[in-house]
Amino acid sequence: MKITSLIAIAVLASVGTADARPRPHGFGGERFEANKTFGIGLELGEPEGINAKWFLKPDQALDFGLGYVYHHYYAGDGGQLYVDYLWHPAVLAKAEGFELPFYVGVGGRVFQFDYTCNGRTCTGADAFGVRVPIGITFDLNNVPLDIFVQAVPTLDFFHNYGPHDIYLDIDFSIGIRFWPV
Repeated sequence: MKITSLIAIAVLASVGTADARPRPHGFGGERFEANKTFGIGLELGEPEGINAKWFLKPDQALDFGLGYVYHHYYAGDGGQLYVDYLWHPAVLAKAEGFELPFYVGVGGRVFQFDYTCNGRTCTGADAFGVRVPIGITFDLNNVPLDIFVQAVPTLDFFHNYGPHDIYLDIDFSIGIRFWPV
């Protein structure tokens, strides 16, 4: 099991249980309104690590991630830190027990990695990326959990990396978050 997975499991296990708050009265139609404030969980894909989400407004949130990326950029492995501002403009499906909001956002990432060059490992490459996450969240109303799936087009600007200066990438990830607050 990877170290980021172990850390995420330890964090989730140390947090007490909580119940999700019911949606506010008067909610109706197509706009999403969060019934949670702060959640933390595990993200798998690009990157694999810890993810957190903090609602600043009922339909707007900050999304944070810290993780490891495997075999990226010519077999390079490395660490990634990102922050995105998300908007939840519409609910795609809704029932008593859950809502399925669509979200889109903009943010940035810092990515440090090693890569293969001329048959050997080269170290110390890094990139700053502009991210545009697009996804859906299976937001449970009666349980303090949500599950998300996202695609994240990213334009990376490299420093100290031979083959490219700028690279367009599309990362995919899934995750689950626990909402203690």
